[in-house]
Amino acid sequence: MNKYGRQAQEAWKTASPTRYSQIQDPEDFFTKLGEEAQEQVDGLLLKIAGPDPQDEGYLEKVGRLNVARNQAEEIVRYDLLSPPETEDEADEYVNPSIQEHLEFMAEVQKLREQL
Repeated sequence: MNKYGRQAQEAWKTASPTRYSQIQDPEDFFTKLGEEAQEQVDGLLLKIAGPDPQDEGYLEKVGRLNVARNQAEEIVRYDLLSPPETEDEADEYVNPSIQEHLEFMAEVQKLREQL
């Protein structure tokens, strides 16, 4: 399980222990959720950072990429890794398979990109 999966698992345990206990295989669920989070962070990082400016120095590039990664992680952490806030959201997270959850999050991402 990567760092995003561990962060999500800890967030769910702390903020929503009842909902966490309803997950049939937490290790598998949070491993797959963490993998999806990593993919989304990587994709968002590139979009946020944009192309390299021609006159950009090394330190400027490192700074730009670090800011982009932090922003991407914040977005993904909020959108994908946070435990559900309502019972309706909990049903979407806990009852369906992880694949259905990932498909749902892909649809949310597509809608965001259209805004």
